[in-house]
Amino acid sequence: MKQRIVTIILIIFFLVLAGVVYYRYYFVFGDGTKAGTMNYFVHKGNLFKTYEGRLIQSGIRTPTQGSIQSNEFMFSVTDPKVAEKLNRSAGAYLELHYKEYKNPLPWRGISSFVVDSVLSVRPYNPNQMMQ
Repeated sequence: MKQRIVTIILIIFFLVLAGVVYYRYYFVFGDGTKAGTMNYFVHKGNLFKTYEGRLIQSGIRTPTQGSIQSNEFMFSVTDPKVAEKLNRSAGAYLELHYKEYKNPLPWRGISSFVVDSVLSVRPYNPNQMMQ
């Protein structure tokens, strides 16, 4: 009887632990699209080599007339095909689809935002930032 209770408690403990790990590291908290000009894209890491990038989004108007505030979107990429497409698109205006996780994993990258597809690639046009 005592052995059975200990077994049930251990099973419940490991199920709760698995649920917490799934929620913190694998549950997709949100997803969406971001657009802007890619600032940099690198393949780096000590133990796990991951693709990391930064997208400069179109300026956000500020209360001061005529000034623009920059907004950076830092992201990771796990799919080598998406990484290759981004690597060839340096300096272009990109629309990216991403998934947001609660916490990053070392083999998934340093960011909680993981880009899973490139929706469009257009040549950079400085005038589109002002529209």
